[in-house]
Amino acid sequence: MMHRTIVINAVGLTPSLLGPHTPNLNRLIASGAMTTIGHVAPAVTCSVQATYLTGTWPSEHGIVGNGWYFRDTSEVRFWLQSDKLLERPRVWDLARKIDPACTTANLFWWHAMYSSANVTVTPRPMYPADGRKLPDVWTQAPKIRSDLQESLGQFPLFKFWGPMAGIESTQWIANAAVELDTHNAQLTLVYLPHLDYVLQREGPSGLTVPAHVRELDAVIGQMLERLSSTVTRVIVLSEYGISAVNRPVHLNRLLRTHNLLATREELGHEILDPGASDAFAVADHQIAHVYVNNRSKYDTVRRLLSSVPGVARVLDDDGKRELHLDHPRSGDLIPLAEPDAWFTYYFWLDDANAPDYARTVDIHRKPGYDPVELFIDPTIKLPKLKIGSKLIKRKLGFRNLLDVISLDATLVKGSHGAAPATPEQGPLFISSDSSLVPHNSIAPTDVCGLILKHLTAG
Repeated sequence: MMHRTIVINAVGLTPSLLGPHTPNLNRLIASGAMTTIGHVAPAVTCSVQATYLTGTWPSEHGIVGNGWYFRDTSEVRFWLQSDKLLERPRVWDLARKIDPACTTANLFWWHAMYSSANVTVTPRPMYPADGRKLPDVWTQAPKIRSDLQESLGQFPLFKFWGPMAGIESTQWIANAAVELDTHNAQLTLVYLPHLDYVLQREGPSGLTVPAHVRELDAVIGQMLERLSSTVTRVIVLSEYGISAVNRPVHLNRLLRTHNLLATREELGHEILDPGASDAFAVADHQIAHVYVNNRSKYDTVRRLLSSVPGVARVLDDDGKRELHLDHPRSGDLIPLAEPDAWFTYYFWLDDANAPDYARTVDIHRKPGYDPVELFIDPTIKLPKLKIGSKLIKRKLGFRNLLDVISLDATLVKGSHGAAPATPEQGPLFISSDSSLVPHNSIAPTDVCGLILKHLTAG
């Protein structure tokens, strides 16, 4: 008989952020136990979640970042959602080998579409042909979509990511977990992203961080109280800690100035042309996958990357094996950032030539991760008026860009991907049952087994 277990992914939460402002988490730790989780390279959402849920490293499950270069189509693609990208079974598949009747509900953990989970809710905007982006979710089974949005309202997509991101999306997901409790899933996975936004904007020492941690703690406490009569065991974990940064590093600009990166012009804007480039970087927080299409340039590119201030190390084939990143999807070279640095995707040398998507929130078109999407350009006078007027024009049927995002990468104060300075600044694992948690820090690949143990032990 399986114990109903909920696994709450509180992104960015670390032992160093706990304190008097986290009474609900403190009570959970006092009655249970807490330990720290070791490092996944890269410590980014998709790679860490895949490691936790499969019990294997990126070299095995294949999720080498939030995005990568698809060599067969010569495209960089980020935030793909299909379960088919994972090359190893996930924890609920393993649980069914123990009990074929085990059921799972997945709320917003990534690569959720078309998986074998019984219940799934994941963000999936609508993109009508007229260029609009409309908030929506994808669900398994389909009726869950209409039921949730009827009871909770439309999923607040624009509070999930972008300059308006805040607690509202986290609260919606937590409320959805309570609504879906009627499905009686033995395993429920819940992703709560709130701290991720705050810590990237302000860094871990930001003045408002304790208040935001308190908000997250309140959402978790409220959700667990509402589920207390049905959920037997509780796990709260996180994917990574966020480090204070003050040095954006522009790897693609370096490669371009050495005539290694190719661009093309579209309507007066420069666009990265990865297939025509000798080498280019797919930036992902504090790690980058550098693909060297022209193998005769490999040593040149490695020397260039190693000389860049802010680059701590460049992984070659031996380094990739050491950090479990030796997978065909990985870059030929992988730079890791210094603790106070992070990598931009920027490839243009003059902001006047930046692609039109650069000043918008566009997570799929950009050939790299862009945390500056969390910031409205501070040089815009009366930004609310500008945004409002553009939205009105869109409702009237006019096409326009919501081009309000800054190109000033120094605005970003927090990043992740590299190993934390101390375990207290890295990811944590909290359980309501102290007998199921090792006393020492656990490896990321141990998380899958611990979830299974919570479902089956005792």
